[in-house]
Amino acid sequence: MDRIVLNAYHTLCSSPGGFRSWWRRLHGGSEERLDNAHLMRMAGRFSRRVRGFARAHGIPVIDCGRGERKHLIAEEYLATHSVGPGVFLILVARAVAPVWEVQRSAKGVICNLEKKKPYVNHDSFHIMDPEWGHLTIKLSGHPPFGAQVIGNGHEWVACQASKHGIDAAKDGNCCTRIADAHALAAVAAALSEPDTIGRLAAVCERWIYSACLCFGLSSEEQQASGFRYAYSVYQAEYSRNLLFRSGAQMDAVFGRLVDRTRARLDVPRLRTLFGAKARPHRDRTSTARIEAVVETPRYGLTLFKVHFGTLTLKAYTKGEHVLRFEAIVHNTRELGCGRVLDRFCQIITRLEGMVDRFLTTLDCVDAAFIPDDTLDQLPLPSQVGSTRIGGVDLNTPRIRAALAAVLALAPAPGGFTAAQLTAKVQAMTGQTDRDDTTRQAAYDLKKLRGKHLVVKPGTSRRYHAPPDALRTITALLVLRDQVITPILAGVRVPRLGRKPTTWTPTDRHYEALRLDMKALFNDCGLAA
Repeated sequence: MDRIVLNAYHTLCSSPGGFRSWWRRLHGGSEERLDNAHLMRMAGRFSRRVRGFARAHGIPVIDCGRGERKHLIAEEYLATHSVGPGVFLILVARAVAPVWEVQRSAKGVICNLEKKKPYVNHDSFHIMDPEWGHLTIKLSGHPPFGAQVIGNGHEWVACQASKHGIDAAKDGNCCTRIADAHALAAVAAALSEPDTIGRLAAVCERWIYSACLCFGLSSEEQQASGFRYAYSVYQAEYSRNLLFRSGAQMDAVFGRLVDRTRARLDVPRLRTLFGAKARPHRDRTSTARIEAVVETPRYGLTLFKVHFGTLTLKAYTKGEHVLRFEAIVHNTRELGCGRVLDRFCQIITRLEGMVDRFLTTLDCVDAAFIPDDTLDQLPLPSQVGSTRIGGVDLNTPRIRAALAAVLALAPAPGGFTAAQLTAKVQAMTGQTDRDDTTRQAAYDLKKLRGKHLVVKPGTSRRYHAPPDALRTITALLVLRDQVITPILAGVRVPRLGRKPTTWTPTDRHYEALRLDMKALFNDCGLAA
């Protein structure tokens, strides 16, 4: 487990009636002071108390502008200061938060209580915890005091490794040098067990009331109003780290993997692979996306990312000897297994399955295989249930586009639908003028099901490509697009001419094949 983000909220304050009930408890059964002015005063009092406490205890308070990477500020502070348990840094920045707006009639009666989400100040309390290391609690000073608790599983693993005497060196949120890999793996595996739910709840309870909420509500006010937080999992990351003895071998393996799979998984553009200065821009207001990106954010780090809505799969190098594969859910609602803290183990199981599927897909797309009789069997009719379906003709552009789209959608954690296949085919071919493309995609998928190139479990409307099918689809496309077509085009050329500036090993192989195939065609009497 890597980054874990929990939402902290008071359930009673989620509805207008519940918020009024909580307010009455806080003020002895009266709603006389429930208005916008008093709500703003509570937020102002929260801010003043935080800054006064920080001055009294020598804790820095930094106001951050829009776009500043606050975790980098905390990392720089930790690199130059020695801190003990407790709050060591407070960062203030604006973010969206639920705020209640009270409307009263001319007679002073509450006629409406509306929840809005404006940009308000949030105080990020950076805390050093004995068990979880660097922990961040981001809290809004406006009632109902919504909060986020941000931790990192690697911090917990590092603390536990230190307690058990396991020697390990960290680079950011990753262990890059391990003396006893099996012992550290056993410690890390404990984060996926049910006991982690209790550990997360305990660390939240240990700090959120005494170090954060106390500036808005004193202990007496918390007890009188019954203000208690509930927790849900908002974001989570899960990674698999492969440790290489040789950094050169790791670079060769990963470079070959990216080079082979980037086109097959429909990576949009590869200009960043060779050191572009800026990452591809993405509009913050864009809708859910399905795409793959290869980036080089800094020298010596190649980042391979595949997006499926709010789910992200990544592969990148970390340090000199670590190759990392990571699954990120930016909003756990996408997983469909519940979000409350008690569902933490189910969420981690889903993320683990995403990483495993991603690794399997990369392996299958990287190393393709085609059985001997596949080319003969594909054009023949097949049976899906009681329906007789036509064969798969690779000479049809539509079938080839469908196979390429299936390959690009293969890493999707939950499979893909016919509509998503249609959108992918349209994006890859640029043909969007047909009205019946979704129906065509469904028919093509039925053909592929007949050849066991895709499966549809049970009554689900989502399709999956099995590992063996991925190898076959990759081999079919590579055989036609990267073997047969280039060779036939090259044989017609009488001689190579001047060599291009970039002359890769693949280019040398094609040139050798061109000369050998020209002689073979002459012996067979085939005019090229």
